Amino acid sequence: MTRVEVAIVGAGFAGIGMAMALRRAGREDFVVLERAASVGGTWRDNTYPGVACDVPSHLYGFAAHPNPSWSGTYAKGAEIHAYLQHVADAEDLGDRLRLCTPMRWAEWDAEHEVWRIGIGTSGASPWPAAPGAGASRPGSAGGGSSDAFRGEDVLLADVLVLACGRLTEPTIPRVAGLETFPGPMFHSARWDHSAELAGARVAVVGTGASAVQIVPELARTASHVTLFQRTPAWIVPREGSEYSDADRAGFTADPASLEALRAELYAEGEARFASRAGDSDAAAEAEAVARAHLERQVRDPGLRAALTPDYAFGCKRVLLSDEFYPAVASDAVSLVTAALSAVEGSTLIAADGSRHEVDALVLATGFASTRQPYADLITGEEGTTLAEHWSGGMTAYASTVVAGFPGLFVLNGPNASLGHSSSVLMIEEQAGYVARVLDARAGRVLRVDPAAERAYTDEIARAAASTRWMTGGCRNWYVDERSGRLTLLWPGTVDAFRARLARADGSEFLPQPAPLAR
Repeated sequence: MTRVEVAIVGAGFAGIGMAMALRRAGREDFVVLERAASVGGTWRDNTYPGVACDVPSHLYGFAAHPNPSWSGTYAKGAEIHAYLQHVADAEDLGDRLRLCTPMRWAEWDAEHEVWRIGIGTSGASPWPAAPGAGASRPGSAGGGSSDAFRGEDVLLADVLVLACGRLTEPTIPRVAGLETFPGPMFHSARWDHSAELAGARVAVVGTGASAVQIVPELARTASHVTLFQRTPAWIVPREGSEYSDADRAGFTADPASLEALRAELYAEGEARFASRAGDSDAAAEAEAVARAHLERQVRDPGLRAALTPDYAFGCKRVLLSDEFYPAVASDAVSLVTAALSAVEGSTLIAADGSRHEVDALVLATGFASTRQPYADLITGEEGTTLAEHWSGGMTAYASTVVAGFPGLFVLNGPNASLGHSSSVLMIEEQAGYVARVLDARAGRVLRVDPAAERAYTDEIARAAASTRWMTGGCRNWYVDERSGRLTLLWPGTVDAFRARLARADGSEFLPQPAPLAR
């Protein structure tokens, strides 16, 4: 049985960022548990055609590891995966990484004041090709797809950091007869590259961030694409460009130019918050851009009307694409403006009663977001699981620490995501907060004051109340359906989050009880 000061679960951006922050604080007694065979998180798991980031590449990386070699304004998925592998190597994390080692469970041992963590040895197995109606495969955490387990051990840790990601477990719609579909069927985040889709009739369910990248790629090779749209998205031009060899050489030769570019992109992102959150003038201006983009690319008025959202700009995630509308407007794609309601063999039946014969089915249906699967695996004081604590929606003080779970930190969890800029910026701020807290703890057990968590939750609710995420007339994955609270997004700028964490002075933790007299 091994004991460490800090156990980090997950080796995507959050886990690697946390390891970097610990190293820079002079802390070496940590491990990173990762259930998959490599680092990379969502950028390892998502390999669908056209996968790329919708945040500018030079902002979507660690400040300490600028990358002059990005191929263009927006990095492709494989590039980001390679970047994270490079950072892990550059930070010499090899001896701290435990790959193919999922967290099976974790419980607070009050007697010994330590986290007991059940870890398994896993052999990667493919996600089921015919997933049925279940939402996800529970039973492990640590990034990557669910695995088959061989054996189990127990790791002891003074501090547990959950860096499991918020979009890791695919959501499969509950559709009658889905299991009867005879052809290739898979979620976009578990792409089956063995499936023969060229020349096939392919259905795509969903019109979110993944679908707008997938559909144009499939339209080029499939005999036909049938797209099931439940709710249209606001889409703005992606634009951007590829960097030339001379551009990349210039970035390499002049690191200051990269730093200046990152600062420029950061400022642009912060300015974008106003239109996403609901500033009337900014939102109207951004919506006008989206409407003009749709009108330019879709000439048919009926199709254009079907692709126009009926909710406020910014209420759902705003998407970027220059290729989606032309693909949908082409003869290669048929738009079904209704949800998939039933499957009878190879026939897909929409909620409007229309029937569609297809050979393959791609589910671009999102992820378990408001109900994080890892929460069922964590048991704190009084035997309460994190899922039970979050039964009314995720909560945490400083979006990072949770009452009733001593020495537990959650990165990229409650109210720590962004709708306007790079999530890596938030991860870096949270990791810095964790390092500062550990420096100040002086060996004591950190217990969050429940009153501090409640006050922070109320603070978030007040800040979110007037935003488009709450008032825009849509259903989005940022708001918990059980409580109606905004639980995924930080309702402010990155600057505001940095300032908020800077105001955390340690009073969020309960005083250490005095030792019993002997």
